[in-house]
Amino acid sequence: MLNLLAVMLATAMGPLPAPAPLPACSIKYPKQMPAAGRKSALDSLTFMVGGSQVKICYGRPAARGRTMIGGADVPYDTLWRTGANEPTTVFSSGPLTVAGVKAPAGAWSLYTVPGKTEWQVVVNTSISQWGKEDEYTAEVRSHEVGRGTVTSEMTSAPIEQFTIHTEPAGANGVNLVLEWENTKVKIPIVATQ
Repeated sequence: MLNLLAVMLATAMGPLPAPAPLPACSIKYPKQMPAAGRKSALDSLTFMVGGSQVKICYGRPAARGRTMIGGADVPYDTLWRTGANEPTTVFSSGPLTVAGVKAPAGAWSLYTVPGKTEWQVVVNTSISQWGKEDEYTAEVRSHEVGRGTVTSEMTSAPIEQFTIHTEPAGANGVNLVLEWENTKVKIPIVATQ
């Protein structure tokens, strides 16, 4: 009965408008590098969480024979931009809860602090800084919304290039999956009511 009512209402109202497109992954950073010719490719993914459209823009570094997570370039217990070049940037048409942290609608950056068994997930509304970790100044840190904690696990096979993708996690959520080398981290994201 409810399904019939929903169909009748949708037919009477006409189709819902398409969501407004989210911004391109070409934010102007102080040290902007052209996308062409980068060692670490700029990539993005777009998905829905509840009724919110979400786009993530990130750099995809490759291991190239180096130990990255837990190595000199991405040491444990140290802030990481969660990719390469610019900080990983998230655009969302609605508010979300990310690893227990309430993230606002709009644009924000996603940093992490990798650990051997747990990672901190950092949501920060500052997006104009260059991603290099030593440029995460007190001013940038003052824009932190919060930090959450997630567990890490081993991948089933080595992953050469840093990758972010999603997997379903309930009716109004997804897991944002970070994979690189032998490490996998799942960051729960749900629509905020």
